[in-house]
Amino acid sequence: MKQIIQSLRNGKTTIEEIPAPKVSQGNVLIQSTHSLVSLGTEKMLVEFGRATLISKARQQPEKVKLVLDKIISEGLLPTLETVFNKLEQPLPLGYCNVGNVIEVGKGVTEFSVGDRVASNGHHAEIISVPQNLVVKIPDEVKSKDATFTVIGSIGLQAVRLTKPQMGESIAVIGLGLIGLITCQILKAHGCKVIGIDLDQKKCLLAKKFGIDIIHSEINDPVKIVIDKTNGLGADGVIICASSSSNNIISQSAQMSRKLGRIVLVGVVGLNINRSDFYEKELTFQVSCSYGPGRYDDKYEQKGLDYPISYVRWTEKRNFEMILHLIKNMSINVSELITQEVKLEEFRKIYDNIDSGKNIASIIKYDKEDFKKLKRKNTVYSSISFANKKGVLGIIGAGNFTSLMILPVLKKFKAKLKMIASSRGLSSTTL
Repeated sequence: MKQIIQSLRNGKTTIEEIPAPKVSQGNVLIQSTHSLVSLGTEKMLVEFGRATLISKARQQPEKVKLVLDKIISEGLLPTLETVFNKLEQPLPLGYCNVGNVIEVGKGVTEFSVGDRVASNGHHAEIISVPQNLVVKIPDEVKSKDATFTVIGSIGLQAVRLTKPQMGESIAVIGLGLIGLITCQILKAHGCKVIGIDLDQKKCLLAKKFGIDIIHSEINDPVKIVIDKTNGLGADGVIICASSSSNNIISQSAQMSRKLGRIVLVGVVGLNINRSDFYEKELTFQVSCSYGPGRYDDKYEQKGLDYPISYVRWTEKRNFEMILHLIKNMSINVSELITQEVKLEEFRKIYDNIDSGKNIASIIKYDKEDFKKLKRKNTVYSSISFANKKGVLGIIGAGNFTSLMILPVLKKFKAKLKMIASSRGLSSTTL
């Protein structure tokens, strides 16, 4: 099967032919029909890959400290070998997938073969996804619209943390894909929404959804927000922008009312002016992806759900809510699609990912016959290999294999036939 991957060493994005994954316990095997390219997140990864080593180090100072500690404890050469090995490992791209269930793992009762589902799976023809990261798509929702399920949940979680009330004024800074969806969710919530962006085209698109807009390249967003709220200031500010500047966090505080709430979704400079926050007693919170359960292995990988009585909105329940909003036409995602390409034409997206012309790019997958990807049962042979040179196979393609086992086997000129890994990608690229 084919999968889109990216090199962290040089930023090149390619399609790799890798083995199709097997479904494991608690997982669902999905054949992709569509996936959404998160232009903001994936652009950041591509730019990081293209950056020089010095630039990479500047962007991740906490990792530099770990490297220096490792040099002290293990020496320079082993540390450099580990660092370069890490950069050589491929990164699977994508986290907004739609497809059809073709197999369910042991312990999965919610899904059946043939179900149309959305998940946070990668840009790949076949994906295996834990059941708590998969949701069924209502019949009324088109597959390409359902690709917005996961990325829409990022905006929804930010709205939940902001705790808006009907009639409140909420400013959204950054009208990219997440920002535009966030604006629509807030409007459906009964809020007065003010969208702010440097790009006039994005402002005009937000205006089509009934959002008050501020083109911040030519206008002072703080002054206009204060004016639009009758001198009170915004009840809440959601930051969906991506910038290294500290101006955005400062402006967010200045346009907020006393006891206002600021929630960060994007990535901005965080050199906070204490007086801006102190005098108004502002609250500031960083939103974590899709919601409760994110980065919790027990929830995501082992399928242990949080009791609804105590955690009303988990990441999966946020997925379901976004699909409900799309179904009821409370949010319009079709208008956000500016590009649709086949998987083999992926370069039309990634070669122009920093152009800023597209809002949402959709990848479409051919309906391949899954039977061609079915695996034969393993047959154990009783053939004797006496007086013959051994052939080796390795199960597991992690750091120990790449740094320790493979160099030794190469030194002794061992004949290596195959490397197996759970998802196929890491073993293919070794």
